[in-house]
Amino acid sequence: MIRVRRMGNVEKDVEILALRHQLLVLQRHVKRPRLTWSDRAFISLVARLLPRFALSSFIVSPSAILSWHRRLVARRWTYPRRSSGRPPLPAETVELVLRLARENPRWGYTRIAGELYKLGVAISPTSVRSVLRSHGLSPAPRRNGPTWEQFIRAQARGR
Repeated sequence: MIRVRRMGNVEKDVEILALRHQLLVLQRHVKRPRLTWSDRAFISLVARLLPRFALSSFIVSPSAILSWHRRLVARRWTYPRRSSGRPPLPAETVELVLRLARENPRWGYTRIAGELYKLGVAISPTSVRSVLRSHGLSPAPRRNGPTWEQFIRAQARGR
């Protein structure tokens, strides 16, 4: 009673409004009240207007209100993050690398990069290697062609 006598009319009206709103929220839900965005905004606004000792009658703790505010600020000031590293190669370039590697099995990374440069596509031999590895193609001498044994036999027959 002493506390109520000390309060001004505006504070009493705000507290009554807050308590009535909390009752409506509790009546909507059976077990644990699920607060909507508007519920959180209203409770935060009313908590700002009321003195600190009146917050003890709320259905949420002051730390919950602070966490809502932190999440709201974080969502507002969080900028989209760019992925780290180099951007991926265009799909056309990857297809061109794979086509050259399959059609010319004896070409290495450097030769493929050079041929692409002649076509106006600037790509490094390391990028060519990465593309071939990611698609399961091995380096030039092992990609397609005779093994050492086949090579030596062919050379021996030629003499």
